[in-house]
Amino acid sequence: MILKKATILIVDDDTDVLTAVKLLLKTEAQEIITEKNPENLNSLLQRNQIDLVLLDMNFNSAINTGNEGLYWLRKVKEWKPNVCVIMITAYGDIDLAVRSLKEGANDFVVKPWHNEKLIETIKDLLDKKEGSTPKKATGKSSTGDTSILGESDVMQDIFHKVNKIAPTDANILLLGENGTGKDLMAKAIHERSLRADKPFVKVDVGALTDTLFESELFGHKKGAFTDAREDRTGRFEDAQGGTLFLDEIGNITLQQQAKLLTVLQNRQVTRLGTNKAVDIDIRLICATNLPLSELANENRFRKDLIYRINTVEINMPPLRRRSEDIVILAKHFAKLYATKYLKPAMDFEPAALQKLRMYNYPGNVRELQYTIERAVIMADDHIMRADDLIFSILESPSDNSTIDMDNVPLSTMEKNAILKVIEKHSGNITRAAKELGLTRTALYRRLSKYDI
Repeated sequence: MILKKATILIVDDDTDVLTAVKLLLKTEAQEIITEKNPENLNSLLQRNQIDLVLLDMNFNSAINTGNEGLYWLRKVKEWKPNVCVIMITAYGDIDLAVRSLKEGANDFVVKPWHNEKLIETIKDLLDKKEGSTPKKATGKSSTGDTSILGESDVMQDIFHKVNKIAPTDANILLLGENGTGKDLMAKAIHERSLRADKPFVKVDVGALTDTLFESELFGHKKGAFTDAREDRTGRFEDAQGGTLFLDEIGNITLQQQAKLLTVLQNRQVTRLGTNKAVDIDIRLICATNLPLSELANENRFRKDLIYRINTVEINMPPLRRRSEDIVILAKHFAKLYATKYLKPAMDFEPAALQKLRMYNYPGNVRELQYTIERAVIMADDHIMRADDLIFSILESPSDNSTIDMDNVPLSTMEKNAILKVIEKHSGNITRAAKELGLTRTALYRRLSKYDI
């Protein structure tokens, strides 16, 4: 989609913001629509062919105070899943804005924004939306700001596999630990498929109750249950002609599995509250963090459903098994977040790269991403130092049952590294601290911690 042909909707309760953005974009886009009241969003989306929405994070309303933008973002994605959304936020609300990316926003801009940067962001999103020809998997996905990168042998094998299966309609099962990039791989497969110009619809089915499962996937008629105040299509119909991605498929109940299997076998859905079946044409991709051996247990998962969803399987490797890619990914995320937070281009000191290589990453690529994002925000200059890299205390090997028991605990790895460096410098703490990328005080704390 070329910006000159685009219709853009700006929703903000600040008249000055509406005026400023409209003046900026009026010569760039075909049509600019402004709206102060987010309550009018649905009618505007239904009446107009909107290509992109600029949506404020906060409104003077009683709805979900402090999170109004997230509330309306969810509504936009419910009404029009394929519309691009850019969130507008104040600097103090960056945490909320980052959360909005996880809720489905395509990007966010911080007030006061740079005009050229805002226009460039809009152009990039519309260009990606327009791209409809199947793309060859080259080791980098064009799925937004968390590209699938990798030069390791295991990732090259996956890219080769994707090249073969993406243009087909084969159902795909993505396996792997949390944080390995299964959702990104699903998007990459869709973008390289013959359905790339059709919808890509994601559903976290593992979080749905039995009633919500049917309503969310198959849709409902008004009055089908207590809160069914209007007719609603399900995600199968929303994905018509495109790709339906069912995440956390391993967590659904046997009863839900039976209903899903019926739909996949018949290629039809029936909305709750009606007997009319609707034909569906979708490509199905599923994902789970459970190993295939657990799914093969018929007390947990139906084998006939496994065969239905698993024409081809792709195992996404944990980051500790593709260590060659750690630095590549770290530099990618550093560039990404330096741009996002208006920081200078970031570089890594050797000790920081060494620290990244030594870590075990129980949270996989997602943990590395958030670690680099935090480091970019906290860094004092354009050099990222080892002390800037703080790994999440939320992740530990005990949190991840699939981590090999042979792996050495991180504390042991750190202690051994410290001992080797101190020995190398004949006990000189200053030199040892410099090589480890630590201050003398920080190194002394670790010496005390490990009773060295």
